Amino acid sequence: MNREPQKRTGRPRARRTAVPRAAFLLPLAATAVLAGSPAAFADGEPAVRLPVMTARLADGAGCAGPSTTTATATPWEHRSLELSRAAPISQGAGVTVGVVDTGVSTGAPALAGRVDALGPAGDDCVGHGTFVAGLIAAAPVKGIAFQGIAPRARIVAVRGTDERGAPSAAGVAAGIRGAVDAGARVVQVSAAFGTRSPQLDAAVSYAVRHDVLVVAAAVPDPPSGTGGASAPAPRDYWPAASPGVLSVLDVDVEGGRPDTALLPVHADLAAPGDAVVGIGPRGKGHFVASGASLAAAYTAGAAALVRSAFPDLPAAGVARRLTSTAYPDDVPRLDAYAAVASVTDGPGTSGARTGAHEGSVRLPDRTTGERATRTALLVSALGAAVVLVAAWTALAVPRGRARGWHPTRRS
Repeated sequence: MNREPQKRTGRPRARRTAVPRAAFLLPLAATAVLAGSPAAFADGEPAVRLPVMTARLADGAGCAGPSTTTATATPWEHRSLELSRAAPISQGAGVTVGVVDTGVSTGAPALAGRVDALGPAGDDCVGHGTFVAGLIAAAPVKGIAFQGIAPRARIVAVRGTDERGAPSAAGVAAGIRGAVDAGARVVQVSAAFGTRSPQLDAAVSYAVRHDVLVVAAAVPDPPSGTGGASAPAPRDYWPAASPGVLSVLDVDVEGGRPDTALLPVHADLAAPGDAVVGIGPRGKGHFVASGASLAAAYTAGAAALVRSAFPDLPAAGVARRLTSTAYPDDVPRLDAYAAVASVTDGPGTSGARTGAHEGSVRLPDRTTGERATRTALLVSALGAAVVLVAAWTALAVPRGRARGWHPTRRS
């Protein structure tokens, strides 16, 4: 959803430095690491190792197996989104969310009985679509802190990729239409294509005409979501850049992104997408994954919360509520609790894409400001020291003279 720019305080940064937001300043536990993918927890749980969930199977790799490890601690993204405060207000009951991805396993225990699969989408060899659906709607499990953002929502699974996770514009377009026809009121799209497609535009327009909110990843997931030694210039990706789509960018626990990460020209929201915890297609264990598709999943789940709490609110109004209640930043950061708890939509802008942003998304580095702050503190300290020396001199010298003090003379 493209919106006119507004003045905001604070900026997400390219470098991972501290962010002055209460949700990010809560104590973090040790990280869980495997193959360079950390998972941060928010309640002091000892470190565990979780297998990595990828968006596409490597050449020669078999289907994703079950994880033997469970994450019992609260993931950082739950604290960031204020999920514990949102849950008493809405859990997504009565809302169906379409997931256009690698499919969603109908055998995933955390989604049991709440997945309607179109065609072969109930079999998820890759596991990524099931991971995404779990972020949206995984049911709570005793002794496990992780659950979906909208655990009472239903899922419509639609495959927008081949069996190994390679997406196609035609497949995603058909998936959007299929999810709409199956009764989804929110549709999450994980794929991000570098070339605009008339099929995708037509599918998005179809969703808009049926009052369905499409939420899409603003950039491709890693490894294609990494620009190499230095990231290329920002560019649009589709369907996120299509009129009527809510475009979502991923951020980490500190509200930033790696220097080499791809950037879109436009993005409507930012949401957790770095080292987030989720379920797999089989078993009760957990995985860790990163990417804008996961940020889009959390946003789609928040949209389900809003559509459940405000059933008469149209899709454009849902988008407006999500953006206007977000934490203000260059790319506003999703706040699920504020989205369902706010009395009004707030001073946001229109939820419909009416024109281009002025300029592109930028995630500037604040280290310059931090250096300036340190310099100012140093100057202040030196100034205070000079004042103290002057005061001591003004007091001590007259007293010394009165007592006959004189400098030591050499013999």
